[in-house]
Amino acid sequence: MKWSNAIEDFGYYLGIERGLSENTIINYQLDLKALVQFLENHGIDQTPINIKAETLQQFIYEEAKEKSAYSQSRRISGLKSFFKFLVFEKYRDDQPIQWLEAPKIGRKLPDTLNFDEIIKMLEVIDLSKPEGIRNRAILETLYGSGLRVSELVNLQKSDLFAKEKIVRITGKGNKQRLVPLGDFALDFIQTYLTEVQVYQKIQKGFENFVFLNRNGKALTRNMIFLIVQKTAELAGIRKKVSPHTFRHSFATHLLENGADLRSIQVLLGHESITTTEIYTHIDTRYLQQVMEKFHPRL
Repeated sequence: MKWSNAIEDFGYYLGIERGLSENTIINYQLDLKALVQFLENHGIDQTPINIKAETLQQFIYEEAKEKSAYSQSRRISGLKSFFKFLVFEKYRDDQPIQWLEAPKIGRKLPDTLNFDEIIKMLEVIDLSKPEGIRNRAILETLYGSGLRVSELVNLQKSDLFAKEKIVRITGKGNKQRLVPLGDFALDFIQTYLTEVQVYQKIQKGFENFVFLNRNGKALTRNMIFLIVQKTAELAGIRKKVSPHTFRHSFATHLLENGADLRSIQVLLGHESITTTEIYTHIDTRYLQQVMEKFHPRL
């Protein structure tokens, strides 16, 4: 079995059997390509079927000299998934990397914006320009519904339910969820669609996309990053701001104002509540208020 064939088949497996996103599949395949490069550099002639645990150990240990704990952990996770796939398909009877533990990594607290900073960014956008109306709609939607950037760029007009003020989101693993769409986000989206996009020449295949670039095609994730970063600079915000910052701010502000973690988990589309729990570590002032209100000895 050639590595190239195994990597390609692994990609199909991740997409069809596990329903992973395209970006996750690409990253897993890059892990394997790094392993193949290591084998070639060291003149090691081993296939996916007969590669030894000692070879994998040598690969991981060499990478540890240059990789962060997070990168090492992700690499090991990718390799473990690959050998589970080989066992699943009955190419191997064992998982040679099963014994290897990933390095422990600390949980990084997400960066957030306070409400005043959000307002500054929204109000600095020039609404006299067509792209300004679009960009305002984008930021209002990121903050108002807590979308991932990949969910935003793939948002379809058929996913909008204006009367119900609901948007249907297709998240990781093609799982769908319904998220409320705030009045501000809905108003700016409707203004953008009826006063800007309606005059655009939309390219074939992109007629149903909510947000388009000036060429009538769907915006890329990189373009959303640039829009957010440029707006933050114009607003005089010195923090490192990305589209994900709006998602973190969305969740944090809900928590600060009394929303329960389970509801936030559903809104964000987190599979596990443990992922959502990170937001309980962000605002110690809010936690202090909870303690003072509910603890009998405070």
